[in-house]
Amino acid sequence: MKIAFLADPLSGFKIYKDSTFAMMREAVRRGHRIFAFEQRHMALEDGIVTADVTEVTLTGEPDEWYRLGAQQTTRLSEFDAVLERKDPPFDMEYVYGTQLLDIAEAQGARVFNKPSAIRDHNEKLAILQFPQFTSPTLVSSDLARLRAFHAQHGDVIFKPLDGMGGAGIFRIKDDGMNLGSVIETLTELGTRTIMAQKFIPAIVHGDKRILVIDGKPVPFALARIPQGDEVRGNLAAGGIGRAQPLTGRDREIAEALGPLLAARGLLLVGLDVIGEFLTEVNVTSPTCFQEITDQAGFDVAAMFIEALERRVGQAAGQG
Repeated sequence: MKIAFLADPLSGFKIYKDSTFAMMREAVRRGHRIFAFEQRHMALEDGIVTADVTEVTLTGEPDEWYRLGAQQTTRLSEFDAVLERKDPPFDMEYVYGTQLLDIAEAQGARVFNKPSAIRDHNEKLAILQFPQFTSPTLVSSDLARLRAFHAQHGDVIFKPLDGMGGAGIFRIKDDGMNLGSVIETLTELGTRTIMAQKFIPAIVHGDKRILVIDGKPVPFALARIPQGDEVRGNLAAGGIGRAQPLTGRDREIAEALGPLLAARGLLLVGLDVIGEFLTEVNVTSPTCFQEITDQAGFDVAAMFIEALERRVGQAAGQG
């Protein structure tokens, strides 16, 4: 296959932990050709969506880990698969990129994850479709409602709907210290919608990332454990990752959501679970491949590329 990766600049990859790199390495191991481009390299002209793509050769070296061929303008429909691996923020530029990918799909491109499904699944709001798995939650910009929610539940997490890596997350305890300041800042004085959730004490045991590939869960999660007085388990916020087998509740959540999300065009999903509760549904560029593989010995990248091969084969057969 010819696989094109829509990603951030390769020069910024930390290949010892980068999941996109793990995908690339496994694809090459299985005999596929890989190409890379950034969102700014896409264009629509004369009705055709193209990208200035570069073929990537992996060197096997830790520092100069790739070589690039000559850049060439190519229709996205000419690739067997296009992998959307651009990191958030999910801003309007990101949205414009998914809309170009929509048009490319109509022209025959096979894009994973499906761009319209990425748009339809805000990584915070998507949990609201599955209330049986969530802790008490409020989504609002109204300061009075947010105050009332805190008064009801006492210990509450407040967070923006477009953050990543734990940015902008605040815990307000029973004493309500800084409640007004936090909700005024996050909502920009009531003009931006945010999420409030009852605090889940099980965060001390980790914010678990459960990877679901084509509807099936990877058998190990990465529990991202907060350090010191930190409430956030995100690796970007200093959390320590620990691979562990899925619990019964983890499997219940993953097996309930997995087939439904796969049917919507989400080949790869990262479910975040704290204790017994679903807290996020990550669909943009889920990570933790290498941490799980290194610690648990389960080859996540192999499972993913095998699923991609099946999906492309099925699509080609239908075509």
